[in-house]
Amino acid sequence: MLTVALPKGRIAEQTLEKFEKAFGEKFVFEDRKLILKKAGFTFLNVRNQDVPTYVMYGAADLGVVGLDVLEEKEYDLIKLLDLGLGRCKVAIGLRAGEELDWTKSLIKVATKHETIAKKYFEQKAMAVEIIKLYGSIELAPLVGLSDCIVDIVETGTTMKQNGLEVGPTIMESSVYLISNKNSFYAKKDLILDLRERIEATL
Repeated sequence: MLTVALPKGRIAEQTLEKFEKAFGEKFVFEDRKLILKKAGFTFLNVRNQDVPTYVMYGAADLGVVGLDVLEEKEYDLIKLLDLGLGRCKVAIGLRAGEELDWTKSLIKVATKHETIAKKYFEQKAMAVEIIKLYGSIELAPLVGLSDCIVDIVETGTTMKQNGLEVGPTIMESSVYLISNKNSFYAKKDLILDLRERIEATL
């Protein structure tokens, strides 16, 4: 039996479709249920940000999550397979027509991706103040709260509609199948068989 933590919403549905193709069975969470047991699997329906935590602490053997979330959490997990879903990038957003002033002694960055942002600016040898926000991040540069934002970008439309433009890309992201290290060694054959079956559907 393998336990798989899935992020709620579109990515969970697309992942279950891959399981359906791989195993020739229907995998669907009914109503608001958070657990689905089927074909030797237990699927957990959890928040995207929580997937690596469930896997790290062994509540799930496997998980499906974006590379950006993995980078943010910095957990010691095994990346098994890029599922090619949810492609996006983490990028800097600036007021339209402006560039980042690298001569400043301190750059203020609004983001919920604290670790990723901090690493990026540290690699550039820039002092940075991270302002953690959970939503409507695009507002921050417009009202003078920050010099820029670091956020997920799919098309750039949200930034454009809010008077910002997409600046440098920090990292590309897509959705990965990940594994707990202990689970991988204890259930290696099962996990590798699953990876092979899912890979065949890509």
